[in-house]
Amino acid sequence: MNLFRCPVCGEPLARGERAYACPNRHSYDLAKEGYAYLLPPNQKRSAAPGDDRQMALARREFLSRGYYELLLNTLCCEILALCGESPVILDAGCGEGYYTAGIFQALRAAGRRPRMAGTDISKFILRSAARREKGIEFAVASSYRLPLADSSLDLLLDCFSPLALEEFRRVLRPGGVFLYVVPGERHLWELKQVLYDHPYLNEEKETPYEGFIYERVVPVDGVITLPGQEDIQNLFRMTPYYWKTPRSGGERLAALDTLETAVSFRIHIFRKLWPA
Repeated sequence: MNLFRCPVCGEPLARGERAYACPNRHSYDLAKEGYAYLLPPNQKRSAAPGDDRQMALARREFLSRGYYELLLNTLCCEILALCGESPVILDAGCGEGYYTAGIFQALRAAGRRPRMAGTDISKFILRSAARREKGIEFAVASSYRLPLADSSLDLLLDCFSPLALEEFRRVLRPGGVFLYVVPGERHLWELKQVLYDHPYLNEEKETPYEGFIYERVVPVDGVITLPGQEDIQNLFRMTPYYWKTPRSGGERLAALDTLETAVSFRIHIFRKLWPA
């Protein structure tokens, strides 16, 4: 059974060889890579929303080299402990699918039978995600209008993506788990020291959200060493700093042969409350 619903009428979508279709004859072609485009024109804020080709390539190349493997392994351990035998999971804002595929494969390796989907607003980045793992359903969609039924998910992951709390509450079943990954205080601190004259630490806070029980925060900290400009520039291009760094900072970064920097993540774990 497919997880996605029609973004126009909300009816279940059946997946054919070349397209998804609903009982009301709304049809959505599958790209050659295997993902569907479920973002109606009235939900788009630009002609090509989300990460562009250059950012998508940078993310794919950087993550594929294992620099954030520490985060992936921690997510896999936490999700294995939180999920049952046949969990239904969404990675909202899944990007190029590094965490999505890694989690799916870890669950399968542990003998679980996951049904898993990934959504992102960028068609460029979903091409990589859909190529990475064929056992996952992928679709271009907005986190603020997810093409999923009410209370259909056991677990939802949001890793560095927009926080669409109302939609997350809608699609999670009561008792379902929400994992929200954000940067820690010193994430990429040494990179920021190169880019900016007066860098600042990231704010860390624990924010309770309506409709959820705040279970815990899992810290993930480490250090990575980038051996050359290719990896340094890939990291730079996949961060928000790429769009707001002064020229002098970009020039300092381009002059480096290597970069050693802290990586720091916080996994906030919530559970959806049961109705009163």
